[in-house]
This record gives sequence, C-alpha cells and structure tokens, in this order.
Amino acid sequence: MRIPAHSVCTAIRDDIVSGVYERGSRLTEELLARRYGVSRVPVREALRTLESEGFVVTRRHAGACVAEPTVQEAADLLEVRMLLEPLGAARAAQRRTEAHLKVLRGLVRLGQERARRGEGEDLRSLGGWFHETLAQASGSPGLIALLTQLRHKIAWMYAVEQPARPVEAWAERGAIVDAVARGDAERARALTAQHAERFTAEHRLRRPDLPGRRAAPVAPVRSSQHGVDTAGVRH
Repeated sequence: MRIPAHSVCTAIRDDIVSGVYERGSRLTEELLARRYGVSRVPVREALRTLESEGFVVTRRHAGACVAEPTVQEAADLLEVRMLLEPLGAARAAQRRTEAHLKVLRGLVRLGQERARRGEGEDLRSLGGWFHETLAQASGSPGLIALLTQLRHKIAWMYAVEQPARPVEAWAERGAIVDAVARGDAERARALTAQHAERFTAEHRLRRPDLPGRRAAPVAPVRSSQHGVDTAGVRH
C-alpha cells in the first residue's frame, strides 16, 4: 500500500521537533525513504512541504537540511501566536458547534482534575488538545492551519515549563469556554489574549547547541490521523 506523502511529512516533522534530526543536519531522500519504509517520491513531496513550513532549507551542494532558526525568528513565532489565538477564540464564539463545546468543557473538567492532583504530563497534553479544539471551533481552515504550524514550530524551538498555578490556568480556560458558549466574541478574545500572554512567559528557548537524539531504528510510517474526536469526551 502506498504511504501518502502527508504521513511521511508528519513523521519527519515529528522527528525534527523531538530532536531526532539535529538543526543543520542533512536530510537525504535515500536515508529518509529507508528509515520510514517508503519510496523516495513521498519523501521528496514531504521535504517540499516541510521547506514551505520553515522546518527544512535547501542548500547548494548539500541539498535538504534541517533549518537553523535564529533567536529573533523564534521570538516572532510567540508574538504571532499571541495575535492569532485571540482571533481564533473570537471566531469560535461565533462559529462553534455543540460538539466543540462538549469537547472543550470535557477537557477543562479533566484539566482541573489533573491540576488538583499535580499530574503535570497529563496537563501538557490536555492543554495542547484544548487549544487545538478551540482553533478548530473557529471554523476557519486557514487560521487552523496557521495555528497548527505555529504549534509545531514553537514545540521545536521552546521548552515549556509547568505553570506555577495550574489550577488557575485551567480556570482561565474554563472562562474562555464560557465566553465562547455565550457567543461573546470580544470577551473570548480578551480572555484568550490574557491567557496567551501568561502562557508565553512559561516558554524557554531550547539551546541550539544541545545535541539531538540519535535516529531510532528504521520503522515504517503508519498512515493515521491525530485529530480531536469531538464525540469522544462526555459532557
């Protein structure tokens, strides 16, 4: 079965973000095809996509390489996200569905429970799912794509510390959901801007000179989707 290029793209992107491929390292089609168990055609398409996203650059005499973003480029990403996330929340207040609200409320409830128990790793995942679902509720494919790309690149460039007051952080998310549920776009925008500003302070730039992890053993790419299931969280 032919593995689609978007699955290969996701696999390479995930490995770049997690540090399997060091910044500046070469990405040859032959080695990537062998690692992911695919032909060179989807690898070539994936590298073109990753170059358009800023994860890969093409260098003369070297070919495709992992990009080496500057400190200023990394800072710009946080600033852009602080502008786009409030816009997404405002759109969500106008366009959200009951399914979106059900998932958002369920995530807030789970987040508050985990925060009270001090389960940090669960909170990290739940926070990501919350903001992904909030973006999806905006009903704007272009905005969703931009926020998704920002999330991947920020995870690549920054380490995120646990909030000092996780219960308060989830209370803020709960207030955002309440505003979205009421259709109050301006309040949803303001609350999300406040939350994004606080959350941004918890980001610490990864040291570019830290060695990345070595590549894992060759494994075929699995063609799977990782979207949020809006029917999977009970209200």
